[in-house]
Amino acid sequence: MAEIEGGCLCGNIRYKSEAEPLATVLCHCINCQKQSGGAYSLNLVMPKGSLDIQGDLTTYVDTGDSGKPLDRNFCGRCGSVITSEPSVMANITVLKAGTLDDTSWVRPAMEIYCDSAQPWTREQVEMQSHSKMMP
Repeated sequence: MAEIEGGCLCGNIRYKSEAEPLATVLCHCINCQKQSGGAYSLNLVMPKGSLDIQGDLTTYVDTGDSGKPLDRNFCGRCGSVITSEPSVMANITVLKAGTLDDTSWVRPAMEIYCDSAQPWTREQVEMQSHSKMMP
C-alpha cells in the first residue's frame, strides 16, 4: 500500500503514515453520529504511533461505553475530527477516513454499534441523485 496522507478542511492539520490499517470500520454509536454529523463514522484502525501528524490538535475527552475516556482529536480552527484514541485500546489510533486525501480505496470490512444504527442504513433506499448541488 502507498503512503496514507490527509488532513483537515482548512489545511492546518496534515498527517501521513506508511502503516497498513489494522481494520476499516463503520461505527454507528450515537457519539460517532454526533461527532460526524451523519449516520456513522468511517474509521481506519491504525497502530498507535504510526501517524505523523503536523499541526496542533484540540482534544475533547468523551466517555466510551466502558466508562473510560476516549479522546476525540480535531482541528481547533475548522473543527475537522482527525483521530479518536480509546483508552481501553491503548495500542491503536482511530483515523477518520473522511480526512484522507484519497478515499477511493477505503472499503469498510466491519460495522460496530449496529444496535444504534439508523434504520435506513439497513435497507435499500431509493432517492434522487445529483452530480453536484441541485439547482
